[in-house]
Amino acid sequence: MQIALGAVYAWSVFRIPLTTTYGWTISQVTGTFELAILVLGFASFAGGEWMRKVGPRRVALVGGLCYGLGTILAGQAHGHIGLMYLSYGVLGGIGLGLGYIVPVATLIKWFPDRRGMITGIAVAGFGAGALVTAPVAQRLIPSVGLPNTFAILGLAYLVLVTGSALCMRNPPDGYRPDGWQPPATGQTSRAARDYTLGEALRSWQWYALWAVLFLNTSAGISIISQASPMAQEMTGVTAAAAAGLVGIISIANGSGRLLWAWLSDFAGRRRVFLTMFLLQAVIFMLLPRVESFGALAVLAFVVLLCYGGGFGTMPAFAADLFGPANVGSIYGLMLTAWGFAGVLGPTLIAYIRQTTGRYTEALDVIAGVMLLGAVIPLMIRPPKAGATLFPPSQPRPELGRKL
Repeated sequence: MQIALGAVYAWSVFRIPLTTTYGWTISQVTGTFELAILVLGFASFAGGEWMRKVGPRRVALVGGLCYGLGTILAGQAHGHIGLMYLSYGVLGGIGLGLGYIVPVATLIKWFPDRRGMITGIAVAGFGAGALVTAPVAQRLIPSVGLPNTFAILGLAYLVLVTGSALCMRNPPDGYRPDGWQPPATGQTSRAARDYTLGEALRSWQWYALWAVLFLNTSAGISIISQASPMAQEMTGVTAAAAAGLVGIISIANGSGRLLWAWLSDFAGRRRVFLTMFLLQAVIFMLLPRVESFGALAVLAFVVLLCYGGGFGTMPAFAADLFGPANVGSIYGLMLTAWGFAGVLGPTLIAYIRQTTGRYTEALDVIAGVMLLGAVIPLMIRPPKAGATLFPPSQPRPELGRKL
């Protein structure tokens, strides 16, 4: 399911064919991808809420239908950019969000003893989607044309996601893996009970996690959006060689989701995010100084390991702080950080590059943001009973009339 959904990361394959066939600008074509990611965040929240009422299977089935049909209809845009936005960006984005949250939220309940590892495996499939889809799409476009390529891929997505959806169900009430006992309630890394979405939103911890995911995603997606031109400008390689960097960082994106999430089960979620932020701060300071393609590829690979690691580790982090029962809606709403980062990260680095004429200043800015962002994981602890950012409304005491 996640490999099919992760095919959205192969969108860059369609950039040149769409611009040459329909005369669209690069910004218009890129806007389709940005809209899909933005809608994904809000649809994930809606899917998480819906899962609480109807279970994961129905949500995943609807997600597969929306994503598959959105991709098929994108092939029928025929030069109308608005139709492309509505089909792939909105309808496809809804399918992406509904489908993405289901395996993440469901597997956390089946594997309470290995939350990081299992969510890492799940979202690693999403990160690897481009590796499978990109070469297929590159072969299909010249042989069958754009409309038929979208139709073939959309039909494949529909079958794969809806077929996988039939396997999705929640564990029985009170389920525990054989021989596993829940951690003691006094353990500082996990919540003592399950929180509702409303309770989570009244805690400052939810906003801290949102900020961590937003900052980590903004850094990685800025590299994704500029990988090829950055490699050509900074190291002088050809466009063909620079395209290889896209494949390299796709591998890192998928690998990081599993690696860091698995590590967080042993080292702790806070330490993992602290390490990723500090590591990226150093790398973004080094990036403007590299001159060889090999060095750039290695540094970009590590950044994308961290980018993927954020998505692999954050669902388990949210379950640790707020409990697994409502993690679908709690983490689903948190994924709006992904949508906003998908717009801000590429826009920021492109604007500074256009203003200054080079990438140095943009990369230095991101390095500073990563360094400051490292403070946030250090502060995060599970919410304490009664300690809320926005306490529930209570009747106000009657005010005396005496002066």
